[in-house]
Amino acid sequence: LMVCSPISKKLVHLDLKGAPPRIDYLHKLIGLFSGLGADGILVEYEDMFPYEGELKVLQSTQHSPYSREEVLSIQEVAKSQGLEVIPLVQTFGHMEFVLKHKSLWGLREVGHCLGTLNPHREEGVRLVEEMLRQVVELHPGSTSLHIGADEVYLLGEGEESRCWLSTPGRTVQQLFLSHVTRVAKGVREAWPNLNMIMWDDMLRGMDHDTLKGSGLVGLVQLMLWDYNPTLDVKNTVYLLERYSGAGLSELWAASAFKGSTNVHTCVTSTQRHVDNHLQWLQVAAALPEGIHMLGIALTGWQRYDHLSVLCELLPLALPSLASSLQTLTHGQYFSPYTL
Repeated sequence: LMVCSPISKKLVHLDLKGAPPRIDYLHKLIGLFSGLGADGILVEYEDMFPYEGELKVLQSTQHSPYSREEVLSIQEVAKSQGLEVIPLVQTFGHMEFVLKHKSLWGLREVGHCLGTLNPHREEGVRLVEEMLRQVVELHPGSTSLHIGADEVYLLGEGEESRCWLSTPGRTVQQLFLSHVTRVAKGVREAWPNLNMIMWDDMLRGMDHDTLKGSGLVGLVQLMLWDYNPTLDVKNTVYLLERYSGAGLSELWAASAFKGSTNVHTCVTSTQRHVDNHLQWLQVAAALPEGIHMLGIALTGWQRYDHLSVLCELLPLALPSLASSLQTLTHGQYFSPYTL
């Protein structure tokens, strides 16, 4: 009764910004992911990465960050299981783990918002570039990098942004694009063969001409995220068509196997997440021939953001992950109660 899945590559997202697994358990998880049908892991280290030099302040003080040797061991175990490793580094929004530090307060877009970087400060851009350099250099076998860029809250509200926006014709969309394209071009210059992925949500409201002239065409692969169990298939297909029509033709999907129900949810609802994946399968099956979906990332959020409470601890969500991966692998969900 196997149905061929229209989604080929499956990445499991490891969110390490809350309750990071011990390294030996993490190695076992990677083996489990492989056995369940994953093709790679998308690793969001946040403050668990062993940043060095002037960036050492970013290291977690609640948990010892993974050592350089441990970060390399994650990649070695993944490789032995046939999994690729894609590191994720936030470069604009959700930079709470960076901007919470007193020495870096001045790099916030708005004083009371810890997540959004001020795009006008050269030292902010240099900070992002150094974070990327350290992470990429400790992932010598990786061929892709995720630069984040989702939920850039309150962009345009800072004093320098207001001044920049006072020039007629300038928009918050242009402000967003100017920073992201600068970061992406810097990555392309430093590592010409590295594929770049970014979240899509800040682009959703942009029209065709803005997307086409964004500077991102041919530079990044967009990852469209939607974790809803009742995801709107028709609208999602339309959005993917819009991106592709503007030249952003290399596209990813992002679903969720945990951490997207509520900020303080304790127990993962497997059915909710299976339903989300069934909707994504419908999207993939409905795509016109010219649109290339590279794969899907199954996100597993440990917190809604760095300063939030833990939600749905990872071990508790493994049945949901297994069900979701198997749903994608087989193209449908087989309930154990109906076999």
